[in-house]
Amino acid sequence: MKIPQKFFARQHEIAADYLRELDKHLDDVVSGRTTVMFEVRDFAELIHVHPTHLSNTIKSATGHSPCFFFEERLMDISKSMLQNLSTPIAEIARTLTYDPSNFTKFFKHFSGQTPKQYREAYFLSRSPNAEVITI
Repeated sequence: MKIPQKFFARQHEIAADYLRELDKHLDDVVSGRTTVMFEVRDFAELIHVHPTHLSNTIKSATGHSPCFFFEERLMDISKSMLQNLSTPIAEIARTLTYDPSNFTKFFKHFSGQTPKQYREAYFLSRSPNAEVITI
């Protein structure tokens, strides 16, 4: 049995809607317009599909779960924020709706280093002759 092409088009439409809403939500979190982190069910409600359907469709269309994209984008945002020395790590954690200790665990799980280690390595790589400054 051949699967109709419109099925694949709808899968990609749902995936694109999810990614668009994810970017919008994370922008709201970073800018302080919201202090609540959405879950898959919240995104499903926004794009008017069942959470299970959303998860299955994104996995089918992209090969990755919705959480993969969520975590990937959170890591990109975290790394970007850590590149600003004037923002304490605890403040970055709170901005991203984490307790500082849980933020450190999340960050280390996905990057292999703590936020402090990432920040130090980032600034050391930008100025190889500089001393390591403990933050």
